[in-house]
Amino acid sequence: MDLHAELVRLKAAADLPPCMLGTVQKLIDQAQEAAAEAVQLSEQITRRDTELHAAQIKIQALTLELAHLRRMRFGVRSEAFCGAERDLFEETLASDLAAAQAELAKQQAETSATTEAQAPRAARIRAGRQPLPEHLPRIEHRHEPDSCTCAQCGRDLVKIGEDISEQLDVEPARFFVHRHIRPQYACRACETVCAAPIPPAVIDGGLAAVGLYVWVIIGKYLDHLPLYRLEQIAQRQDVALSRSTLAQWVGRLGVALQPLADRLAQLLRGHGVLHADETPVRQLDPGVGKTKRAYLWAYRTNGLHTGPPIVVFDYQTSRAGAHARAFLRGWQGHLMVDDYGGYKALFAAGIVELGCFAHARRKFFELNAAQANAIAQQALMRIGELYAIEAQGRDLCIEARAQLRQEQALPRLTALHDGLIATRLSVAEGSGTAKALDYSLKRWPALSRYATAGDLPIDNNPVENDIRPVAIGKKNWLFTGSARAGKRAAAIQSLLYTAKLNGLDPAAWLRETLEKLPTCPNSQIDSLLPLRDDALHQ
Repeated sequence: MDLHAELVRLKAAADLPPCMLGTVQKLIDQAQEAAAEAVQLSEQITRRDTELHAAQIKIQALTLELAHLRRMRFGVRSEAFCGAERDLFEETLASDLAAAQAELAKQQAETSATTEAQAPRAARIRAGRQPLPEHLPRIEHRHEPDSCTCAQCGRDLVKIGEDISEQLDVEPARFFVHRHIRPQYACRACETVCAAPIPPAVIDGGLAAVGLYVWVIIGKYLDHLPLYRLEQIAQRQDVALSRSTLAQWVGRLGVALQPLADRLAQLLRGHGVLHADETPVRQLDPGVGKTKRAYLWAYRTNGLHTGPPIVVFDYQTSRAGAHARAFLRGWQGHLMVDDYGGYKALFAAGIVELGCFAHARRKFFELNAAQANAIAQQALMRIGELYAIEAQGRDLCIEARAQLRQEQALPRLTALHDGLIATRLSVAEGSGTAKALDYSLKRWPALSRYATAGDLPIDNNPVENDIRPVAIGKKNWLFTGSARAGKRAAAIQSLLYTAKLNGLDPAAWLRETLEKLPTCPNSQIDSLLPLRDDALHQ
């Protein structure tokens, strides 16, 4: 019963005695105040619930971000439940452990020297040593005993075998000089002089031989050593190689190798499935005395196709999607990328998008790493099953892999998608769980497209692995001096990293290429490319 309404009705009744009207009015006022307080309390509760929900979402987001930053700073980078990747500081730990063992052995030896009686030392169990590479040259050192007669009876010793042990050694960069002597011969009758001709070189009249050029290029672009460090290495052997001279060599060698890099990019665009990614680099901005952000774009062939792999780097001064469109102008096929919006115009123009399942998995991994999350763990388990299928079909032909995906991957993809949709309906907006779910659901057609064929990749890891050494090298050289220097670095690194992908020794390939390049006609330039097979037959 509504007490306030009943009191109003009683007050309105004309037959109430005057003494009762004051009491009724007082009760009515109290009921009105109580109703107002109830409304106010209800509004406060609603407001507090809203603020609490917002605070919980913010706490979850901050917890996720904090856990991510802590893992970036201190943790293992692996995204698996049980990380197989070694800890970042394991090499320091191994060094400290070896030093401690050496100090302990020294201390034990000093103690045993002053102790008359001691217990027999247990034999140390050593781990099996990996055999040294067979291709390395061997320098034999024969150690004969001081005497070939028996120390006890004086008779001659008979050889019954050999004890062979091997030690690995290294010789630092060794500078030496090639002296070319060309005798001159004259004909007294014709009054002419002749001598052996000077063969053409990649840098005519240069001070350096090909081996020194290779040392500089490999050091700068593969080992990421700035030129001043190469200058210091040479100085330790009293060889004067100024940075200006080294820089001139690098510039001229970059021009000589540019046609090979251009041809490599042309061959890459002949493939129907590509990976793409980009990483920021710093570029010197002399006008303001600071550095500005530029980008190194990377494009790679699909590893599921047969034939030599190719990776091409493209240096640009921004992350604008126009650079990707310019590099891939006229190309059509499947492109594996992350969710960066700069690629969207390519897909609107007819290129088919492939989504990276590693990025989708990373969202759930970070969510679960911040705080144990049953939804994230379930998603990680299902995605792990998809990767297990890929591992099973890695060595299969394209047709067999397509059948495997059709029979095993597609049903699991359907179950994963249905589970994500059902879970999303019960998850609060704005939470970390919702963001992880939305990333996969919004990109689901691109993520699941790989399972429709046998030659499409499941993730973008191949090109990310290729671009990672460049990202590490940035800590050494800090920035590029100009856009021209960045483009030169991209061209040379495309050649060296492609050589590595094809199982070639980049230094040996570069030496052979620099020796042949001056006399190689343009029609035979493909023979110099760092590919294990002829890419034109793809």
